[in-house]
Parts: sequence; C-alpha cells; structure tokens
Amino acid sequence: MPSHQPHRPLTRREMLSRSACGFGAIALAGMFGSLAACSGRSPRPAGTALPGGALLPGHIPRARHIIFLYMDGGVSQVDSFDPKPRLQAERGQDPAAKFKVDATQFNNVGRLLPSPWAFQRYGDCGLEVSDLFPHIGSCADDIAVVRSMVSDFPEHTNANYFLHTGSGLQGRPSMGAWVTYGLGTENDNLPGYVVLDGGLIPPGGLDNFKNGFLPAGFQASILRSGTEPLANIRPIDSIGGVQERKLAFLDGQDRQLLQSLDGAGDPVEAAIRNYELAYRMQSSIPELTAFGAETEATRNLYGLDSPDPHTRNYGAQCLLARRLVERGVRFIELTCPQTDGTDRWDQHGNLKAGHEANAHAVDQPIAGLLKDLKRRGLLDQTLVVWTGEFGRTPFAQGTDGRDHNPSAFSMWMAGGGVRGGIVHGRTDDYGYRVVENPVTIHDLHATLLHLLGVNHKELTFPFGGRDFRLTDVHGNVVHDILA
Repeated sequence: MPSHQPHRPLTRREMLSRSACGFGAIALAGMFGSLAACSGRSPRPAGTALPGGALLPGHIPRARHIIFLYMDGGVSQVDSFDPKPRLQAERGQDPAAKFKVDATQFNNVGRLLPSPWAFQRYGDCGLEVSDLFPHIGSCADDIAVVRSMVSDFPEHTNANYFLHTGSGLQGRPSMGAWVTYGLGTENDNLPGYVVLDGGLIPPGGLDNFKNGFLPAGFQASILRSGTEPLANIRPIDSIGGVQERKLAFLDGQDRQLLQSLDGAGDPVEAAIRNYELAYRMQSSIPELTAFGAETEATRNLYGLDSPDPHTRNYGAQCLLARRLVERGVRFIELTCPQTDGTDRWDQHGNLKAGHEANAHAVDQPIAGLLKDLKRRGLLDQTLVVWTGEFGRTPFAQGTDGRDHNPSAFSMWMAGGGVRGGIVHGRTDDYGYRVVENPVTIHDLHATLLHLLGVNHKELTFPFGGRDFRLTDVHGNVVHDILA
C-alpha cells in the first residue's frame, strides 16, 4: 500500500547524512566537466547550456581561441595593406576635383597624399604589403586581408565602442565578454577573457572591455607583461593559513549577504567568484609570466632582444598571448604600446614618423606570434585578428597627416579556419570608399563567432525587455574568407 503520510522536509542533519557520498560525486562530475571542456569533448549536445549560463558551440568550431591585435587610433589603409598607385600619379592634386569629399573630423582637407612607403609582394600568393610591415609580409600566405571594412563612426570613442561591443554607445558587453559568456573557459585558474595592457588604454576607457548587462564575471581581466602583471598577485601574508582564513571570512560574509538579497545578488556572486579566482591566480599568474623556460630562439623571434623598448614591450605581450592560449584562455586582446612622440596610430600630422614608430613596435612581434603558433600546431585552433577602429583619408590633413575615415579600412585575420593568402573586397582607386564586398563591424563579429562554433543570432541575453546579441539585428558571416 502506498503511504499517504504528509511529506516532511529533511532536516539539515538528515540531508547531510543521507547525501554525504553524493557530494563527492558532484565534485567528481565537476572535475570531469572541466576536463571535457579542456579536451574539446563534452557529453552535452551542441547548443545546450553549460554551468554558469555558457553554451556549447552550435556547429563544429574552427577556432577555440581568439587573439585580437587592436591597432588603436586607426591605421592608414593606403599605407599598409591597400596600395593605390593613382595617388602617386596625382600627388598634390585637389581631392574635391576627383571625388566628393565627406566632412572630416578636423575639417582641414589638404591635397592628395600618396604613401611614403613602397609596397612589395610577399609569399606564393603575391600579397602586396607596405614596407611598414616586412615581418608580417613574410607571413602573407597565412593571412586573409579584408580591404573593404567600414564603420559607422568617425570619432575614436564611439568607433571603439562599436568595434568592441557592436554598439557606438557606452555600456554594452564587449565581444570578449560575449565569447566567454557563450563558451565558458578552459582553465579554472585563469580568466576566460584577458586584456594585455601595453601602456595605452583606448579612448572610451575600460568600458571597451566590460561585461555590460552580462553577469559581472564575464568582464576582462587586465594584465601587464613583466614581473608584476597584476597588483597584489603575490601573497603579502607571511604566516601560513592567514590568507585562507581571510578569504573564508569574506566568503562567509558575502554568502550571508547573498541569502538576504533574494535573487538580486549577481554582483555579490561575482565578487565571491573573483575572490576564489584571484586566490587561484596567485599560483598560476607568476608561472604564466615567467619566460625563463622559453628558448633564446623564441625570445629572438618575438623581438625580446630588440634595442627598441617598444618592440620588447609588444613582443612580451605577444609571447604572453601565446602562453595564455596554451593554457586555455578564450579571448586575449593586446593594446598598443606607448611609443615616443606619437599618439597611437592617430597621425593627424607627421604621418611618416608616427606610423613608422608604431609599425616598428608591432611588426616583428606579430610575425613572431604567427610563426610560433604555427610551428607549435596552435594556429589552426587560434584565430588572430588585426585591426583598428577605422581607416584614414587618402588626402592630407594639413600637409603631412591623415584624418579619420570610417568609409574604408583594412584588417586581416589568420589561423582558426581562415583562408590564407587572399584579399577580400576592394576600395576605389584612391582607397577612400569601399566599392566591392563591404564588410561591417557586425559582419566581423558574426564571422568571429561563427569560427568559434557559435551562431551569432542564437547567442542572446535578455535585458530591458528584449533579447540582445553582439550583432544586434545585423551581421552576416563572411564565408568567402573561410577555409
């Protein structure tokens, strides 16, 4: 006969007694879950939820990691990856007599200005690359250049927000936050989203790297290269066990507060996770940033022996990025080093000196990164992206600078499912406007997510009464550049 006795909830003592062995099973399952994620295998069907709200890829991913090489300030396309012989032929002529000149940021339109640098053909593909980037040119067969990028914003702050978050307005989640929200992390001892600070936080500030309305745990962790990549990364308590007791006390206080918040405690939950991650990082970060085990050949490859301190700075960032990939970090962004006498890539005057200084800082380290990833078998699973927030005008600002140009710029990608040695899209004969296969920032984001195995239309988060996504209601995958 079935019992009709009313159900009595278990007491805490009874629950612990009956399920003691179950806690071990839960812990074991958690360990195997982490191992499955690290190995790229999981028992869950594609597109289903992972712990913490993350999703597995909806199709087979071509890449597992992204290294985003952000060229802050806007590299000139006609001086880098989009040669324009017509500018040489019409040097010094009035651009308004050739084409409609849009309003510029500083309204100081000069004459047509050809590139001060020659272009050479590199690789079996014959890719034309400026003399600014001979080292990157040596990797031509591995990169896909997109010459038809366009942006919606001609000013740095809004263009930076747009590039990083898919919106020109402050407060949206960055693409790195979306990636880690969608895919989670492969290493519980390191953040899933890391920004390497080379000395220049871009206009718009840290909001370029924030979580926006996503849970707080998905914002970037900012690291510096060197012996102290993060403040207080080394324990200051000399007596054993003191730090653990402090953390246990904080954890208890936070969890007591969390119970009183009745479901509105995401910041507190994030704080608890951050305390726990910070504690684990105290052992993982010093090992990560110790380059002593790297060979002399590897150090030379990245330019760590360069007489230029800016090359050494960026080389250390690129080497650190490779080491982060090896340890399972999903999304790594590198910011530009502070070079002497220049303002990022933003040369409104003195174009030749400014672009040369910036290129000298990044060219060898980036090529070293690509070659090192390739020889270690990591390039196939790592998508490397190189871009600024917009391009620059083919006519001078004043006499020897270039103004902002959102109507056309160049970027490139390598590894992670991209066809190497190709050019996609085309600008007009002056490099001023896109005339073939325009690629928007939303298209770029859709393509990055696609290569990671995520459908950009399905990676959503409910906020303010509707489902948001990185690409908003836009974006198309650029299939022509995929392998």
